[in-house]
Amino acid sequence: MYYWYPVYYYLPHSYLFRNYYRQFPEVDPGLLYDSANETKKLMKEVSMVLDRFASSKEFDEQVMTAAQESNVEEVRRLIQSIGITADVDIQVNPDGLRLDFVSRVNDTKCCRLTVALRWNE
Repeated sequence: MYYWYPVYYYLPHSYLFRNYYRQFPEVDPGLLYDSANETKKLMKEVSMVLDRFASSKEFDEQVMTAAQESNVEEVRRLIQSIGITADVDIQVNPDGLRLDFVSRVNDTKCCRLTVALRWNE
């Protein structure tokens, strides 16, 4: 046999008395606009790097060898030789590498695009 029990909901005080008339500051889409355009530039540079990895096994071998030896400066030199202009933070290990492309707008880090590539499981 089933019984029906009425259900009472407790609403927290803050839920009942929200300030629905909060004033928000005026929005300025300038930084978002600039960030989007800078990120598009970063994507072009990432595309250049990936195209190089996809087209040259000799280049891949050089990067992999330097990464396995933890020679970050050589990996950086090889990546920069592609012709990219963005700041790139490079992290390497024997199994792969991680490239963080960073851009700035008005001395503010606005955009970051990260690419992680592996060659060992």
